[in-house]
Amino acid sequence: MTTFQLLLFLISAVIFFLFFRQLFSGSFPKRGVDYEAKKEDEQIGSLTESNKTFSEPQPQLSRIDQLMEMANSAIEKEDFVEADKALTSANIIEPDNKNILLQHAFVLLMLERLDEAKKTYEMVLKLDENEDMAHVSLANVLHKLGEDDKAKEHHLRAIELDDTYAPHYFNYANTLYDLNEKEEALKYYKLAYERDGELEEAQKMIKELS
Repeated sequence: MTTFQLLLFLISAVIFFLFFRQLFSGSFPKRGVDYEAKKEDEQIGSLTESNKTFSEPQPQLSRIDQLMEMANSAIEKEDFVEADKALTSANIIEPDNKNILLQHAFVLLMLERLDEAKKTYEMVLKLDENEDMAHVSLANVLHKLGEDDKAKEHHLRAIELDDTYAPHYFNYANTLYDLNEKEEALKYYKLAYERDGELEEAQKMIKELS
């Protein structure tokens, strides 16, 4: 055996000795045992605790919210038949929801289903007698139905509840104008214009009746 061969033999023996000592020492990572980082920000592969990001699931809309989205979309397209379907379903789920009832009554009015619109506005007022928009809308429906004395009462109640809102005066003036009560109509057109100087229709009616 040459000196070179002897040297290779000794090196091989040392390597085998170190390998088997490590193998039986139990200090190497074992199959099936997860690697545990020793520091909070120690990298595991290329991912650190500080840069982990998890996408959160998008919140799902409730059935009511879905129906209201459908109704709003239909109203924007002036598809009041589809809006009526969505709002009817919403009313079944939440029959005492004032906002749903108000929107449904408006849709019924657009569909010229006046008796149903009247009933729906009355339901709103049973839930909240101080809802001025329900009063003025009901007044307009009652006027269309020829129930003008009741219409006047609801117009005046809307004004009483919010005496700063120009459209309440304007709507009442329109009803009075239709009833040929021109002098009283002029009074309320003026009151509407006083509260909103940009209400051009009120200004136009003031000029016509003056």
